Amino acid sequence: MSVSQIEPLLTPVFPKANVSAMIRHFSGMVDAFQRARWEDSMGKGGKFIEASLKAIYARAGLVPPSGPFKVDAYINGLTGSPPASADKVIRVTIPRACRFAYEIASNRGGRHDPEEVDPNEIDANAVATNCSWILAELIRHAQRGATNTNSIKALVDSLVRRRYALIEDIDGRTYFHGHGASAVDVALVILSYKYPNRIAEEELVRLLEHNRFTRNNACTSIGRIRKYLDIDGEGKLLLLTTGLERAEEIFTQANIIEQAANR
Repeated sequence: MSVSQIEPLLTPVFPKANVSAMIRHFSGMVDAFQRARWEDSMGKGGKFIEASLKAIYARAGLVPPSGPFKVDAYINGLTGSPPASADKVIRVTIPRACRFAYEIASNRGGRHDPEEVDPNEIDANAVATNCSWILAELIRHAQRGATNTNSIKALVDSLVRRRYALIEDIDGRTYFHGHGASAVDVALVILSYKYPNRIAEEELVRLLEHNRFTRNNACTSIGRIRKYLDIDGEGKLLLLTTGLERAEEIFTQANIIEQAANR
């Protein structure tokens, strides 16, 4: 999925400024989700919903409510008495999905027992799934009657496919699921994920072993990334800025490979 693919499909019927905001926030939501940054992902999802409601409000021919943005004002306006020419998916279906996802995104982490399983991953998944469906519906609406139906269908299918984080943490055991990642790559990504907390070298070795690298390979990889590390008096490791930049490059490449595989 890329801006160059989606924006031309939406701008024929939705305002370009709203479309640009939608794509920016959607991309940010997916990126944060794959990094297992659940609250950040939900926050971006909420921003995507706001931009989407503004876009469909304009599509329905309605004058935006005055004052600060309030999601209920937009949804009530759409489900109230918009022009009869406005499509039902614009007036009713998408606003209902927006209300559900926005409620979760706006109350992230605040409704749950902290002693239970971390709810944020489940909530983030619900928000990401609904936002993906909303974007797919907007594309279907904007491209009604189009002739390139196969390519549009492939894009829509890729949007609504279930998403998985590339980083996973189970009882303190951190895994990186980047395809073909080396021990050096995984070490840098784990240190980036743990940042700004330091971790002991032996702990990093253990985490690399959990990622199915041999102990020898794990120790060798740590030696290779020392130029990216600050090591304190207790021997604990922290990534320098150069290490964070390299980890970002590794993660971005893994994200590109993941998206290509899902098309």
